[in-house]
Amino acid sequence: MKGKALQREIKSALADPQLQAALGKFCRTFPDARARVYEGRDFPALREEIAAIKRRAAQDLEQLVEDFVRCVTARGARVFRAATAEDARAYILNLARARGIRTIVKAKSMATEEIYLNAYLAAHGLDVVETDLGERILQLSGANPSHMVMPAIHLTKERVAEIFSRETGEQVPAEIPVLVKVARRLLREKFLAAGMGISGANIAVAATGTIVIVSNEGNVRLTTTLPPIHVVVVGLEKLVPRLEDVAPILEALPRSATAQPITSYVTMITGPTPAIDAQGRESLKELHIVLLDNGRTALRNDPLFREAWQCIRCASCLNVCPVFEKVGGHVFGHVYTGGIGLVLTAFLHGLANAEGIEGLCIGCGRCREFCPAGIDIPHLVLELRRRLVEERGLPWLEKILFERVMLNRSLFHTLIRAAAVAQRPYRGRDGLIRHLPLWFAGLTEGRALPAITDVPLRRRPGREGRPPGLHTRVALFAGCLVDFVYPEMGEAARKVLNALGVEVVFPLGQTCCGYPLRFAGAAGTAALMARQNVAVLEATDAAYVLTLCPTCAVALKHEYPALLAGDPAFAARARALAARVVDFSSFVLAYWTDSLTSTGGVAVTFHDSCHLRRSLGVYKEPRALLARAGYTVKEMATPDRCCGFGGNYAIKFPAISRSLLEDKIADVAGTGAAMVVADCPGCLLQLRSGLAGQNLRMAAKHTAELLAEGLSS
Repeated sequence: MKGKALQREIKSALADPQLQAALGKFCRTFPDARARVYEGRDFPALREEIAAIKRRAAQDLEQLVEDFVRCVTARGARVFRAATAEDARAYILNLARARGIRTIVKAKSMATEEIYLNAYLAAHGLDVVETDLGERILQLSGANPSHMVMPAIHLTKERVAEIFSRETGEQVPAEIPVLVKVARRLLREKFLAAGMGISGANIAVAATGTIVIVSNEGNVRLTTTLPPIHVVVVGLEKLVPRLEDVAPILEALPRSATAQPITSYVTMITGPTPAIDAQGRESLKELHIVLLDNGRTALRNDPLFREAWQCIRCASCLNVCPVFEKVGGHVFGHVYTGGIGLVLTAFLHGLANAEGIEGLCIGCGRCREFCPAGIDIPHLVLELRRRLVEERGLPWLEKILFERVMLNRSLFHTLIRAAAVAQRPYRGRDGLIRHLPLWFAGLTEGRALPAITDVPLRRRPGREGRPPGLHTRVALFAGCLVDFVYPEMGEAARKVLNALGVEVVFPLGQTCCGYPLRFAGAAGTAALMARQNVAVLEATDAAYVLTLCPTCAVALKHEYPALLAGDPAFAARARALAARVVDFSSFVLAYWTDSLTSTGGVAVTFHDSCHLRRSLGVYKEPRALLARAGYTVKEMATPDRCCGFGGNYAIKFPAISRSLLEDKIADVAGTGAAMVVADCPGCLLQLRSGLAGQNLRMAAKHTAELLAEGLSS
């Protein structure tokens, strides 16, 4: 899904009160519930243990498959290795036909969703019945899962009651115990009539041939025991070497998926189990295991994406994703949903099916923080975008902007100055833009935007300063927003640094950090821009390169060494530059003197920008600075929740950005603080625009501005 169709789906999801209520309630309560269930456990150690198990499994895959097949067949089961989705579907259909089966019951399985098994079998005349409550609800409504663990999470109980009422022909009340009872009654006869039960598996143990299934409903055990034939469809990535490897995964899976210490049922099946036929004769059930590849080997063999093999399908990345909370999996996904779903889609269903929806990831990094397998999902999404751009190219407007304008520093800055002139008719007396014409109108809906400054920081004498009693020297990397929109932030930083005995120099050759290009997938062009900045910044004799923007810091510190790693002329230079990069608050805290103490501090609340907290690991430092400067910090309910800016994300998906901003402004206002502070000019642009758009008389300032004000008092 892409283009106008995707924008329509986004608007529809945001306007759906049931969807917003269902997802909002779950996603906002999940982090606290998850934190409680992990209390007393070493989550980082558990995460590394799981990652190590899965890495070892990926490395030894062929040996694990061989061991698993040997163990399973020795016990009388049959294993079919399906290279493609069609191979898996055909095997199951042929088996059903050979046994004269007409009715099949299914337990929840994303692998069977992946291969579109239900539709395929139904098209060949078989009655396939989902027995998981959520999956059954979706089957009756003709919808697909929106979540990998909780497929019907997007539906309210009132909507489920409507579906069941239509199915039964009677009025079913919207009461969960009643709904469960109705589902049980409807499914019971299907279990008894079925000739085949199909399930997935959460883990497959190579050393013993054991299949492990976790669930919260008894339908799985009925599906795997009542019918005379049990078919397991399991992806190759579910293989682990030993039975001992099951324990850490079982410890993390329910905690990360549903914030439970353990699921209601853990079923382990090792070979065919005894069964009694209609005549009372005892025999062994037929057990068929379909080992599904369908692109998994390609994923495992890819040196950059192999990390995704570690996924245990807990979907915690969805549970904490701000974009998923807003639009759900039917918009943010294909079959597999959310950030990890984008990666799986690219390999299991083809890169084309990830195009468009890959742009929905805002890159906040929250999924990486919560992932129990340690997968850097945002990094993989960036690589996915890079490959899409490499294969299909950039949209023409982005291509011109990135390759012809932004790479030409002189032209880029000239056009910014021209834009400053062009915006004047739309600029209010307060310096904000509340209305824009034509296709730009959506950018100012519900918010006000800052105007480009008439005099950028690079042309102001206040950008540099050499104090008496010099301790050290820093080169200020301003970034686009501080240079051309908020030069007063740069001047404030210079003032604070000079008060600490730090000289500030401003290399005029600096240009955009290039992160917007990297975010859009234009890694090659971003690398060219990285070379420009590396050359300019290394030419200074400053001990540090200081930035007021954490996104710029991430670009200089993390992205440049990665982008230029294969360049013999720049690789070492990029690493050397990265070692000198520091954010404003960390630097000032290290050089703190009581000269920065304010006597008139007020209550403020601090917003953690995504890159500052999650990519740089900086969140204590700005709070410590504010406290030392005499300010009282009143925390928001979720200070690290994304504000929705995301650079060009706010331009590409203004409706999502605006909705995230509304939540953030409500959180800010709820603290009762007099001011919101952030260390990111992009976040401050977003926060100021939201506060002004809602006519809230509350200031939003950079930490540097507050500290500079303290010097003036």
